[in-house]
Amino acid sequence: MPGQQLQTTALILSRQPSGSDNFERLIAFCPEHGVLHCLRRITTRKSAGNSVPLDIFDETELWLESSNQGRTWFIKEHRLVARHTGIGRSYEALRCAAALAALVTRNPVGSESRRPVTALLRQTFAALGEGGRPDIVWFKALYCFLRDEGYPVKQQWWPHLAPADRSLVAQLLNQPLAAQTADAPTVARLTHRLEDWLKAETELRLA
Repeated sequence: MPGQQLQTTALILSRQPSGSDNFERLIAFCPEHGVLHCLRRITTRKSAGNSVPLDIFDETELWLESSNQGRTWFIKEHRLVARHTGIGRSYEALRCAAALAALVTRNPVGSESRRPVTALLRQTFAALGEGGRPDIVWFKALYCFLRDEGYPVKQQWWPHLAPADRSLVAQLLNQPLAAQTADAPTVARLTHRLEDWLKAETELRLA
């Protein structure tokens, strides 16, 4: 009997050894199903479908098969859609991308917010790959994740900020990255306040 089949476009959030020399373990995220735990055969044989090895933060089309009701998926074939090589050129960009990937991986994402979270991952990885400031990208990504997951960040966190800080937050969230002028200490201070609110008011795990 053939296993369960799935074709989807997903973003790779994690890439780790599987304990076998023949496979590596990947965690992917797609808008239809959320987190997917995948195994990919490690091979040096080139084929039309697998000529480009998958890497973390890639967006890829996947052809999957599962023999255990979707708990683990075997990657039969993949086609690279987008790769953000610029992320690897900056430690801070890499740290930011990994933090968002971990946030999505470690916390259940409701079915109604999988599409906006997928879009957030795509936009964040692209911004980091193009050289956007990682501290501002992380602040925007964290705020948007909280909003998309239905947490009352605007209703409960925002009103407790000083008027000057509310103005700064509005600029960080609404202005294009190229137009941002906030200094690093200010961004760090606002980010810490947002992270502290997340830890106090939600059950989300940052790390």
